[in-house]
Amino acid sequence: MTVTAPWVVLSCTTSLDGCLDDTAARRLLLSNDADFDRVDALRASVDAILVGAGTVRADNPRLLVRSATRRAARVARGEPASPLRVVLSGSGELDPAAAVFAAEGAETIVYPAAGRGVGGRPVDPGEVLDDLARRGVRRLMVEGGASVLTRFLADDLADELQFSVAPFLIGDPAAPRAFGPAGYPQSCDRRMILADSGALGDVQFSRYLVDRRARDGSARGRGADLRLLRLAVELSRSCPRVSGAYSVGAIVTDGRGAVISTGYSRELLRGLGDPEKNHAEEVALAKLDPADPRLKQATLYTSLEPCSPRASRPLSCTDHILAAGIPRVVLALREPALLAVCDGADRLRAAGVEVVELPELGAQVREVNSHLLG
Repeated sequence: MTVTAPWVVLSCTTSLDGCLDDTAARRLLLSNDADFDRVDALRASVDAILVGAGTVRADNPRLLVRSATRRAARVARGEPASPLRVVLSGSGELDPAAAVFAAEGAETIVYPAAGRGVGGRPVDPGEVLDDLARRGVRRLMVEGGASVLTRFLADDLADELQFSVAPFLIGDPAAPRAFGPAGYPQSCDRRMILADSGALGDVQFSRYLVDRRARDGSARGRGADLRLLRLAVELSRSCPRVSGAYSVGAIVTDGRGAVISTGYSRELLRGLGDPEKNHAEEVALAKLDPADPRLKQATLYTSLEPCSPRASRPLSCTDHILAAGIPRVVLALREPALLAVCDGADRLRAAGVEVVELPELGAQVREVNSHLLG
């Protein structure tokens, strides 16, 4: 049986000059209350939280969900009150009284990060992910420290980066920075996808998705389609939640499989009108010049079947796709006959567009839209 690797979210807050901490003895607080709440919500949404041994020694974190409401919601879903705690330790020498072991509410696992591995062989983060997948971990949050964050990005093991910046500078060359020197695959030629951004009080927050092309090496085929459609599904998590509307993510790629545009439902984009009515596919296509020659060889990935018909705007998303001349659409879930009867996939096929349906991701689309689909 194939075991799917966990979705890996890196989370950190830094100063304006990229530092995770200063060199003073007392702990430096970079986040404010709103950012701490963001981190707590993220913790509540994952199956496991991973840190390096250095973070355990320096900060002595408990790695628990703080909110009683979020803990209760996890228990109601049949999950432990807080996620599994995972520590990477090269030496295995950790204080057994550390909070990560002493705090109640979650199990803790320690992995040798290098050198002396499980069964006498070296263990790297990729092997740790494989083992966590076998344990049933679907979503993993990585909180640091600097060497762990650097390793996950440099080894192309991160799917998402949630990154906050505090409005001051450290200025100390000895202070630890979030990301150290490395041969990062996320470069100017392989940019991350900005999925969300905004202000949390005086802290600036950004959420990036990472196209992990280097992990499977595929630019085309079913594997590439699943990877890119998964990104579209994750993008839909950025949608402002509305009780009577779906949350959808869309990604447009060129003929080589490179991402050229993205959009999500209710994303603010000037020129479209009321953002509450913005649809994912509509937003993604509006960011491109209609005369862009890449559209004639493009693929549009959407978590939910493109709407057709549509009451809120003159053109449905299916109309926009046909007008753009996009020859191929990949979707995860047909739109249920809940808010309207949708025939977008059938209309596209009738017009000669190749429509690929990948129902493997349908359960994730339903989870994102649980406010409508239960």
